[in-house]
Amino acid sequence: MSKHDRWSKLLELLAGEGRIEVDDAAAALDVSPATIRRDLDELAEQQMLVRTRGGAIAHGVSYELPLRYKSSRHASEKQRIATAVAGMIADGDVVGLNGGTTTTEVARALALRAGSREGRGRRDPAEASAPAFTVVTNALNIAGELAVRPQVKIVVTGGVARPQTYELVGPLTVGVLNEVVLDVAVLGVDGVDPELGLMTHQEDEAAVSRLFAERARRVIVVTDSSKMGRRAFARICGLDRVDVLVTDSGLPAETAARLTDAGIKVHAV
Repeated sequence: MSKHDRWSKLLELLAGEGRIEVDDAAAALDVSPATIRRDLDELAEQQMLVRTRGGAIAHGVSYELPLRYKSSRHASEKQRIATAVAGMIADGDVVGLNGGTTTTEVARALALRAGSREGRGRRDPAEASAPAFTVVTNALNIAGELAVRPQVKIVVTGGVARPQTYELVGPLTVGVLNEVVLDVAVLGVDGVDPELGLMTHQEDEAAVSRLFAERARRVIVVTDSSKMGRRAFARICGLDRVDVLVTDSGLPAETAARLTDAGIKVHAV
């Protein structure tokens, strides 16, 4: 197992449990305790965890993994969610996407759909020259993937980049979003609380996601079921602003019923 793979697994264990012990982690990864100690020391130097005697603990209310370490978590669920969301977007829609692994999958699903539309051909010359979708995003990785797709018009907000999530934040981001109107905003979140609503780890990212929601006619929240009932540091908006929630089949029936009672269309795929 490579160091990158070990680090990814250690951070996943830490995100799930809140703390890890050296001996338990060594057994889970089938490596020596000395290797785990070195890995934890190096991760602590990068401020990705806090070392304790015999192990490590996570930071904060709900631990924030860098995006590059989260991409493999619940991957199949996120792909199913993305495919379902792509089917909810109409041709020609202006779509807002914030950053995150699930919204990245949504961007890929939209690009595939736009490509298949192009492949079928269109008789109307005006239709042929029009983009399948316009995507407005503050996520550098999403912009990078879609910039090479001629069927998708990509608008990047500008702003100051956060290295953990590749999201642009700050006054420049807000300035661009204040000048656009969205048909739909697709929001990835770090927590969905029945009382407080949508939540994320960073207050500057929460402010941008909140503005995405305010500028959109329709708001679709995309998240795997592990985020349901979880709180994070910064509140984005209340559940009353959400039109649709798309998640995986692990969503408890009781939670789905509460969301439906709140007026949200729930799709568990």
